Amino acid sequence: MAETWIRLLGPPRIESAGTALRQPRGRKAWAVLAYLALQPGGTGRARTAALLFPDAEDPLGALRWNLSELRRTLGAESVGGDPLRLVLPAGWNCDVMAALQPAGGDPRTFDGELLEGLTFEECPAFESWLEDQRHRLENSVLTLLYEASLAALAAGRADDAVDLATRALHLDPFNADCHAVLIKALLALGDYRRAREQADKCRELYRRELGLGVPAEVRRALADAAPAAEPGLPASSAAVRSYLDAAEASLSAGSVDRGLEQLRLAAEIAQRTGDHHLLAESLVTLSGALIHQAGGRGAEVADLLHRALKSEGLDPESLASGGRNPARPASRVAAAAYRELGYLSVQRGIPDRAAGWLEQAARAADGFDDERSRILAIQGMAASDTALAGRVHLLRGDLEPAAECLDRAQELIAAEHWTAFEPFVAGLRGETFLAAGRLDDAAPLIDRSWVMADVAGDHCYLTLAAGAKARLSMALDDQAAAESWLKRGLDTTPWYLWYRARLLDTAAEVAIDAGSPAAGDYADRLGTMASRGALRELVVRAHSHRALLGDAAAAETIPWLAKDIDNPALNTYLARRGQL
Repeated sequence: MAETWIRLLGPPRIESAGTALRQPRGRKAWAVLAYLALQPGGTGRARTAALLFPDAEDPLGALRWNLSELRRTLGAESVGGDPLRLVLPAGWNCDVMAALQPAGGDPRTFDGELLEGLTFEECPAFESWLEDQRHRLENSVLTLLYEASLAALAAGRADDAVDLATRALHLDPFNADCHAVLIKALLALGDYRRAREQADKCRELYRRELGLGVPAEVRRALADAAPAAEPGLPASSAAVRSYLDAAEASLSAGSVDRGLEQLRLAAEIAQRTGDHHLLAESLVTLSGALIHQAGGRGAEVADLLHRALKSEGLDPESLASGGRNPARPASRVAAAAYRELGYLSVQRGIPDRAAGWLEQAARAADGFDDERSRILAIQGMAASDTALAGRVHLLRGDLEPAAECLDRAQELIAAEHWTAFEPFVAGLRGETFLAAGRLDDAAPLIDRSWVMADVAGDHCYLTLAAGAKARLSMALDDQAAAESWLKRGLDTTPWYLWYRARLLDTAAEVAIDAGSPAAGDYADRLGTMASRGALRELVVRAHSHRALLGDAAAAETIPWLAKDIDNPALNTYLARRGQL
């Protein structure tokens, strides 16, 4: 029996091979269908009616008519209840639901924007929701294509990897990771000419459109080669373990480059031993060092992690689409690989994909309590967009518990000599003092955050510190200094999407206070970025800025978007602006 697909990406339609199917009548029926498809927890009837039929004499009656239209198309049991839920009949699928679920399917079948060609000007709140979801889904499909290309490359299907990476670049021509994977795949096919041409194409695009040089990921992909072990060195487990031990000592001593070289040698020798588990362990160890000690976030580390999973006997193509592998024994190495992929997804602002990887990690970590604790930390990071309880308290305006958590974190950092993490905690503690109006206490901590981030060369923490410096400057009534720090922060290139979005939020506030024409651009950039990463609170703040700048539709949307966000500080902020 042929599968039936509800296609909401691109021009909406319902299709099944060789069968002509009834289609919902009217754009509002399609709108209701899309809205329910993207509300897996259900949504209230009154809320849905107010969203989609704000000017109707009987909004609930209009909703009931459209629900009846959907039942005639999908089946009597497809929609109903209060809260309303969409239940697909057996053999039916929906592309937007698949694109956001762990079992995502073939990403090549997801093409076009949500409800393409339909507009709803008379429903400003729904239009805002639709715009946000279009950004979110585009980002999700791009990620599915990217991850599938990595999985295909790890599985030895370089031709598929080329196709998938090429499709991803159609969605985002500036994505350096997708360029890097495409180059890796072309090299795997032995097509060195096309690989060099792709690198040249990327270099020219970045130069012409962004005024930048070729991205580091692309350079590494083109010159990708593991260090060669010394001639005569036996390909033995003992040799691999020796290099792993030496790398641990080097990294502990702060010799990151030397440690990475030793880890690459361990992986190269492990490849020659034929011991797949040892190779997987070596690749995961190398990936972890690249991520957490060298700031690696791109295609290189993702490729290593997919290769590790393949070596551990797990199907990377199934993983890329989120499919579950058959029941397997718990594996510390697999759990770590899944966890790191989840961590990368959190930082890139892809919470749906992160959830899938972390679910796999938790399953593989059964019996390994230390690994389970690391996974829980990343899950907490994904839920609150921070791995530190002090950040949650600060964002909610709970300054006393924020201070307690951050003071304890500072003590732990000092005890463990964890200097790489210090800019984050120092910056947050400074912001806690700033929020309490204690500017003299805030300034030295925020200054330390910037200096330590600058010494480490960590763009995420530089972005965090620059935003704190700008907010401190505004509190000191120094508009010029605030603008200068914002410029410095916006010149960084952080991997962590939340840092960049929050800095744009601060930039919009500063520009609005100054009456700068740049305010609208900052608000729009914030809205797009927050929507792509499902950063709901920052989506609301983007609408708040637009409303202050005269956007009546944004003002009307704010109460609806903020309603389900449990943050008293956000409500106070909006009320102070007269928007709640």
